[in-house]
Amino acid sequence: MTVVRRAVEFLFLRLLRSRLGVALGIAVLVLGVVGGARLAAGPADPAAGLSNRPTDPITTVHPTTGDDGAISTTTTPSPVTRPGQPAPKLVAERFAVAWLGHPGQAVADWHDALRPLATANLAEKLSGAEPVGSSAGAVTGEVTIRPRGETIVEATIPLDGGQLRLELLAPDGRWLVDAVDWSRG
Repeated sequence: MTVVRRAVEFLFLRLLRSRLGVALGIAVLVLGVVGGARLAAGPADPAAGLSNRPTDPITTVHPTTGDDGAISTTTTPSPVTRPGQPAPKLVAERFAVAWLGHPGQAVADWHDALRPLATANLAEKLSGAEPVGSSAGAVTGEVTIRPRGETIVEATIPLDGGQLRLELLAPDGRWLVDAVDWSRG
């Protein structure tokens, strides 16, 4: 009986008071809880989980409901110009020429040349800007127009010093430049 007593004393007085003993005790407790839960739950259903995939796609919207996605298969409406007003391509060409300016051009003259072709918002943003001058170079190709709707288009103009991208708006059928983006190339 002394052997059993010594074994119990060793177990409770030395082994369970050490970190290793505490870790072993926690592991036995966790395994006991998990094993007991599995026994109480019964056998697993082999048809459950990823092996039981639906044959049809899962939808949350009725198939006859209209398309509300970001990608549209409809065509973009053509830009609308008020009779007697220049088309967006011509406005973009004129703005590019005015934006490039000419050597020795005064800042006030540069702003005066841009103002009739720009929205009030853009004219205000450009009020503190100076002409780009020779750093942008000259127009080297045709203006490319990409319609975004009836009243908004994007124009791209190749320059020998980069590329000029303009956004034009025409809420009332008169095209004006609303945003300028120039990237050096």
